[in-house]
Amino acid sequence: MLKTLLKRKETGGLERALGPLASGAIILGTMVGTGIFLKPGEVARDAGSVSVLAAVWLGAGILSLLGGMCYAELGAAIPEAGGEYAYLRRGFGPRIAFLFGWMHSVVARPASVAAIAAGFMRFVGFFFPVLAAPLFQAYSLPAWHGLRISPFTVTPAQLCAIAALVAITIINYLGVRLGGEVQVALTAIKVGALIAVICLVFLLLRHPHLSANTRPFWPTSIGWGTLQGFLTASAAAAWAYDGWNDLNLVGSEVKNPQHCFPRAIIHGVIFVIVIFLLFNFACLYALPYSSVAASQKITSDVLETVAGHGAAVWITAILAISALATLNSSILSGARVDYAMARDGNFFRYAAAIHPRFHTPGHALILQGAIASVMALTGSFESLTSLVMFGNWFFYGMAVLAMMRMRKTEPGLVRPYRTWGYPVTPIVFAIGAVSLSVSLWIARPIRSTIGVAAILSGLFFYRYWTRESADPPSAPAFK
Repeated sequence: MLKTLLKRKETGGLERALGPLASGAIILGTMVGTGIFLKPGEVARDAGSVSVLAAVWLGAGILSLLGGMCYAELGAAIPEAGGEYAYLRRGFGPRIAFLFGWMHSVVARPASVAAIAAGFMRFVGFFFPVLAAPLFQAYSLPAWHGLRISPFTVTPAQLCAIAALVAITIINYLGVRLGGEVQVALTAIKVGALIAVICLVFLLLRHPHLSANTRPFWPTSIGWGTLQGFLTASAAAAWAYDGWNDLNLVGSEVKNPQHCFPRAIIHGVIFVIVIFLLFNFACLYALPYSSVAASQKITSDVLETVAGHGAAVWITAILAISALATLNSSILSGARVDYAMARDGNFFRYAAAIHPRFHTPGHALILQGAIASVMALTGSFESLTSLVMFGNWFFYGMAVLAMMRMRKTEPGLVRPYRTWGYPVTPIVFAIGAVSLSVSLWIARPIRSTIGVAAILSGLFFYRYWTRESADPPSAPAFK
């Protein structure tokens, strides 16, 4: 009992309750999310050819693996709540850390959670198409100087997405141990479903027209258009791989972090790269490239082609359930940044409270859920993911640069795991991450600019909070 109390004091009241199984489930459950089941069509449309498509998925996977190796070193050495927020604070100071935390808390993670909920409802919509029917439109503006503003439409699917957000938030409010157990169960379902789809395609499809399905194999020309397509498709593929860093956000709640982080992250990312490449090959094994590019629900379309409508119904039901695993891991990990910032006096003090019974950042979970619910009403799956990716990958690169800086500023820091291939690995990742952010800005200038404006707006709040008190405030009582 005394040992448990000392551990909670060390982690600010949080409980180290996530073992190796739950840690691995957070990595796999977030990476094998709605992205791989919904993004292949978007990637194929942007890539334009099979060769570019393969390069996109392999390149995004390798980039994620390089980042995962760096994050394994950071997580094992600094197992604190907040992930990138903690690393940037130690590497570059509180201002840069705050900009990440602000972006994460008010833009990126709520938008990510809302996008996952929207993806979940796209699977549910396979059974109930009426959910996509508009209930009402809040506004409709004419085109202005070529800029067309879409009406704000509310559908039953958006309301159901909010209900899913609330339900998963409640589960994680009741304890990180419960959230971890739910994560393990749902991850097993979703990974099993993905493997089942791959096996069914290759077992049941006897005479595939593979040569016809893989046309066009090469891009029609090599130029700016091909490069732009590659970069835009890479952003979509990176969303599918995203989640390799989520375990770092709950660093204060991971058991034996010195061993857990390297094993869970590196092994998890390698497994996901293999399974994602096999899944994309299975899609092209079953459908022509043009059909893959046009598909909005690729998994259901592939199985309907291979095994009939009945199989597509069953697998879509499983995918709808498994999408909740991604939602669960994203909600579980995301609120820890809100909590860490509030604990340091750089965010709304409301979010710093730890529930005395459940040992979870309950107020931070509620705040995150409220912002995500608003976003679920205002954007589609694709628009929300585009908003998330620009800021996320920029700060992923910054966190890795902070790791390199701490090698010099904190040489005495115990590092149970050291990044393989240092310093080449972190340099290549940082360049790739920043390049991905810039390419997304070029491809989606309006959405990316909105994201930048939202990030920079945090400086006004930072100035207010740092002026209010030079010392971090004590956590408020939980109510």
